[in-house]
Amino acid sequence: MALLGNLLWFFLGGGLVSFFLWIFFGIIMAITVVGFPFAIAAFRIAGFAAFPFGKELVDARLVGESRILGTSLANFLWIVFAGLWLAISHTIAALMYFISIIGIPFGLAHLKLARVTFAPLGKKTISR
Repeated sequence: MALLGNLLWFFLGGGLVSFFLWIFFGIIMAITVVGFPFAIAAFRIAGFAAFPFGKELVDARLVGESRILGTSLANFLWIVFAGLWLAISHTIAALMYFISIIGIPFGLAHLKLARVTFAPLGKKTISR
């Protein structure tokens, strides 16, 4: 079921657009040394944005990995400069998908992406 949901999401639900936008902004962030950690997080989220069904982004500490010092401060800066606007756009897209019954799973996927945009650093993708 996750495979079917991911294929429909990728071509009809905004997965293709989300994937390329996250990749594009990851490349932009990778230009500077300061933005490189954000670029890595953007590339990780791009893979999740392309195929979100059957996956979850969780804090790396929950799977036994350690977080880099300063991740919380970097996530705060991310929220101020990019995360809030990304969360708003994903929430608006989710509300538009919730209008139809068929679009509800896509709306839920957009809400998952909106939640991730608040703190992308220190996340790890796991399968459910």
